[in-house]
Amino acid sequence: MRSRRAGAWCAAALLVAGAAAAAGGYAIVERWRLGGTGGWDYLTIDAPRHRLFITRGDRVDVVDTATGKLAASVPGASGAHGVALAPELKRGWVSNGRGNSVLEFDYDTLAVVRTVPVPGVNPDAILYEPHHRRLYTFNGRSSDVTVFDAATLTVAATVKVPGKPEFAQSDERHVYVNIETEPGQLVRIDADTLAVDGTWTLEGCNSPTGLAIDAAHARLFSVCDGRVMAVTDAATGRAVARVPIGEGPDAAQFDAGLVYSSNGADGTLSVIREESPDRYVPVVTLPTQRGARTMALESTTKRIYLVTAEFGAAPPATAAEPRPRPPQVPDSFTVLVAAPR
Repeated sequence: MRSRRAGAWCAAALLVAGAAAAAGGYAIVERWRLGGTGGWDYLTIDAPRHRLFITRGDRVDVVDTATGKLAASVPGASGAHGVALAPELKRGWVSNGRGNSVLEFDYDTLAVVRTVPVPGVNPDAILYEPHHRRLYTFNGRSSDVTVFDAATLTVAATVKVPGKPEFAQSDERHVYVNIETEPGQLVRIDADTLAVDGTWTLEGCNSPTGLAIDAAHARLFSVCDGRVMAVTDAATGRAVARVPIGEGPDAAQFDAGLVYSSNGADGTLSVIREESPDRYVPVVTLPTQRGARTMALESTTKRIYLVTAEFGAAPPATAAEPRPRPPQVPDSFTVLVAAPR
């Protein structure tokens, strides 16, 4: 059992971290070189268990955030994109974009339980909505959303959307998803009826990817091409603000009055302060590393986890591949840890 002094010290440390985060001050404090092969996509944090889930194509790597070491892997994925967790159901799920399926695993042991088909094409983002105990997959190539009963993985509904769905968020009443069109769109799904009850155009925001939510103030934050973040009123669809961010954003997070955008093209983390529900001020641009486009935020410690690798020179362009990707340097895959300073 911790002493009262130790408990007080821990509480004080968290207050200091919260104050530093509120001021927007962040620094890269650790780099965990994990190596291994394969690309990556979404990150998911499990703060109570000190676990960071990283999708790596044919598997999900699980990193112990207390040590920075690879603790385990969930095998059997097929084009893994995202991870959703439901501790109360003792389950977790992986969206398999290449396999058009969902892989279910045991939350405690990480053992694979089963793989079930998704009646859509290329499930990408995945979301567990705890109020109704439903699991959502957002299917990029079929432009629809599959809704499962999370306990049985039976399909409850298929919801058509007007383009490729990207990141999603929820509150107790609705599920929101970015649509990667030009200009971008936001779709709102009623969590009771599973029907679309709002579709809003995001003027000045092309191809939105990451989506964050301030549920208390009904604000949605979409990060877009063109170095812009669009702020939307979740109740009405009103365009609230356009805020400058870095180049090539993919993920967005909101916590305690700060909005974060991880920008892979220029290797930065944009930190924006919510002065009021209608006013947003950029407070810092933290250099990270090129390719660090996805992230997870641990709200208890305010630590932000990003991943990237080192890259070689891109091969020459061809007619078949006009924009070839540069090769990843072997065993250079790394987790970056940003923390309040």
